[in-house]
Amino acid sequence: MDRSPRTRRNTFSAADRCDASRTAVSQHLAKLRLAGLVETWRDGRHVYYSLRDGHLRRLVTEALSHADRRVSGQAPHD
Repeated sequence: MDRSPRTRRNTFSAADRCDASRTAVSQHLAKLRLAGLVETWRDGRHVYYSLRDGHLRRLVTEALSHADRRVSGQAPHD
């Protein structure tokens, strides 16, 4: 999604951001919603998603940081 875990996104912007199909993103977001990991709200025909709480945001931030280090060839930090 975005570098900021606090970002609110709809399916269209999330799909564009991660270069995935809207169908795939929609299915993943639905599973995350059913698991209680994201919250949603509607604005007209659009549904927006965000991570539910601070703990989850910190986990996602750490996972993104780890992925960046792996992709860039930097050593992981323990």
